[in-house]
Amino acid sequence: MYRIKKVSELTHISISTLRYYEELNLLTPSRTNTNYREYSEKDIEWINFIKRIKATGMSLKDIQLYSELRNKGDETILERMDMLDKQKSLLKEQMKAIQNDISFIEEKEEIYQKMLER
Repeated sequence: MYRIKKVSELTHISISTLRYYEELNLLTPSRTNTNYREYSEKDIEWINFIKRIKATGMSLKDIQLYSELRNKGDETILERMDMLDKQKSLLKEQMKAIQNDISFIEEKEEIYQKMLER
């Protein structure tokens, strides 16, 4: 079991953010008899998942929904897979847009290179 400071160090997420995630019901660490938060390995794995899925651009609102579905159990696997698939589609759209932007820049660079060669 880990205290909040150690979890913050392990996950590189601030203590205030961990507390905020708890307010959003994304995290539910156990409590000691003196009311200190205690996080398990599974909590740390979940925090790392939140961190990664958030990095994909998924909103905290959608992460909350995902978390609620997760807490309901395996009968929500298809719904969670659908959420992940939608996020993947958004990322693929973003990747395509970025590739188009890169192509635009490369074309401009080619024009400049030709101008320099003259």
